[in-house]
Amino acid sequence: MPRFGIAAALEPIDLAELFGRAAPKILEIGSGMGETTAAIAEAMPDRDFIAVEVHAPGVGSLLRLIEARGLTNVRVAERDAVEVVAHTIAPGALAGIHVFFPDPWPKKRHHKRRLLQAPFVHALALRLAAGGYLHVATDWEPYAAEMLATLAAEPLLVNSARDYVPRPVYRPLTKFERRGIRLGHGVWDIVFRRR
Repeated sequence: MPRFGIAAALEPIDLAELFGRAAPKILEIGSGMGETTAAIAEAMPDRDFIAVEVHAPGVGSLLRLIEARGLTNVRVAERDAVEVVAHTIAPGALAGIHVFFPDPWPKKRHHKRRLLQAPFVHALALRLAAGGYLHVATDWEPYAAEMLATLAAEPLLVNSARDYVPRPVYRPLTKFERRGIRLGHGVWDIVFRRR
């Protein structure tokens, strides 16, 4: 963590200084146990990845993967994504944002806990550079429809497709996706771009 961790900050940090280079920066929200983040970072060495995860075992697992694979293009924030976006990432600093299989909070009384609600989507859109992308994926169809509507309502974003897109080749199958497929769930990918 001393080498790859991102300390809490009350103002935006210099991402080029953090990584020691100028390269497109991708925010990975909810990196889980880190397998997907490590695979994408390994496949895209020309991009830098900021992984955000609150689950300490997941952070530890990702740090082990970073070391085992010799990755130099990943940094990790063990904090809440809303806090990281609000305080650590400057407006226009990101080329992309990945939110893969966020908790769907399926019970109606828990919907208020869903991550991708209008205020947070707006904050994410502000952190994207012009042309940057926000890629979300879920195996929970009602949440997919809600996310599609929420992103479509954000004036800073435009859908890259009519509605959903096929899984982009850069996104490997995740643990949650494999579980969803085993349970007979569909998978929905949504990619919006910053105007």
